[in-house]
Amino acid sequence: MLKPVRLIIAALALGGVSQALAADIYEPPVVEYQPPAPIYQEVGGWYIRGDIDYHWSKFDRAEYITYGAGGVVDPGYNTLYGELDAAWSLGAGVGYQINRYLRTDLTGDYWSKSHFRGYSQGCTSACGTSYDESSYSAFLLLANAYADLGTYYGVTPYIGAGLGGAYLKWDDLRNTDGGVTVHEGGSGWRFAYALMAGASYCLTENLNLDVGYRYTHIEGGPMFGLAVVTGPGTDKGINAHEVRGGLRWSFGGNENCAPEQIAFQPEPVYQPVYK
Repeated sequence: MLKPVRLIIAALALGGVSQALAADIYEPPVVEYQPPAPIYQEVGGWYIRGDIDYHWSKFDRAEYITYGAGGVVDPGYNTLYGELDAAWSLGAGVGYQINRYLRTDLTGDYWSKSHFRGYSQGCTSACGTSYDESSYSAFLLLANAYADLGTYYGVTPYIGAGLGGAYLKWDDLRNTDGGVTVHEGGSGWRFAYALMAGASYCLTENLNLDVGYRYTHIEGGPMFGLAVVTGPGTDKGINAHEVRGGLRWSFGGNENCAPEQIAFQPEPVYQPVYK
């Protein structure tokens, strides 16, 4: 009779220990995995550019000093009018794409010679109309800023402005007034500014075709020197209308030629995380 009693007591004792151990087991809460928020990248990059243009220069006028025969009369002033032929130019530059909507660059352009034909009316050695011929060339250096206005099917319209200077050189001016008088041409640096608008097209991720219009104003400066009883003369500035085309190469790729990039994120794995 003692054996069954002992077995019952042992079973009860084991059951109590099991319940105590079960009460001591910690069941941690389940925390659902939350992936990090995507990070949008807009990283700027350097680019180089090359351009060619065809421009029409508008000559306002020039004023020059006139003297009487032998230079014994107090000097007066006369006005020279004229027109300039169209010409080509070549340019290059280096720039930085700050973000999708803003970039800046430094450009240099060489303007080939534009032929000048002008006339003036007055009395120097004789009264009547005198005719003049010359030509000018220029080197234009500008710091530019552009606003890109969004990309649509690979096309990015933009507007921009530039400030800088131009080294403008006039050839000798030949004046015909009964005889021929040659005035030495003037040259020097002048203030210049430009306004531009256009559009670029994505040829590849790194290469853009750029086509646009630029208005450039060059301040007035010396045009020709003194010869016989006329001179020196100063032009009142030049306005140029430019049709431009070129290529831009972006070293780090062009953000406007691809969808907005998102930093790589691994696929989220939803699994219990125990603390």
